[in-house]
Amino acid sequence: MDTKFDQLLDFPCYQTFKVVGIAHERLPDDVVACLQQHAPADDYQPRVKESSKGNYHSVSISVRVTSKEHMETLYVELGNLELVRHVI
Repeated sequence: MDTKFDQLLDFPCYQTFKVVGIAHERLPDDVVACLQQHAPADDYQPRVKESSKGNYHSVSISVRVTSKEHMETLYVELGNLELVRHVI
């Protein structure tokens, strides 16, 4: 990834990730499990919203990121989850 996160943010900082995926009860748990592997925290509080037709859910979650590389890793790993379609 060739991002400019290091020019835009002062690390460490908190960043909210929005993960859009197939509407499935497992989606929030999968997102939190992935984050626990790459950015361990005591407690993540995901906010889940359903799309207007109910086919998709968006999971918003605040994460403490420590560097440009850490942030890029989170985008890649979240995007690799089976139910996930987009990470914003």
